Amino acid sequence: MKLSPTEPPGESIYGIPLRFRRIENLHILLWLLKDACWAMNWRMGGLGMIVPTLTVAVLITWQTRHLRSELMHNLAIDFWILANCTWMVGEFFGWDEDLFGGFGLRQLSLIPFGIGFCILMAYYCGPFWRETNGRTGG
Repeated sequence: MKLSPTEPPGESIYGIPLRFRRIENLHILLWLLKDACWAMNWRMGGLGMIVPTLTVAVLITWQTRHLRSELMHNLAIDFWILANCTWMVGEFFGWDEDLFGGFGLRQLSLIPFGIGFCILMAYYCGPFWRETNGRTGG
């Protein structure tokens, strides 16, 4: 099936089930609402959006666990959102700076950001390159 006249011949088409696409679209809405509440300093809205946003992110990760690339990228997104929420809570309550001897939740949010980064580095430096070069990554 060709998507457009500019698609190269023999190009693989990547597709996901519609039920997964719908939950991903919902996730985008939740994430935008959470970040909009953060930007507007609406504490209750921002705090209320943490659980649904993280829950849907973890659900997406679970649904795509059998596709290595999707799993690794969605795990990184899960940690990104966790870091984002940590930073947001810190800003809402003034805990973003100087909470722990010069460190606050803003700095502590680097831990989940770093975990997400390490997950992607492990993927791109390991299985991705084996798969790209025609070897199976397991």
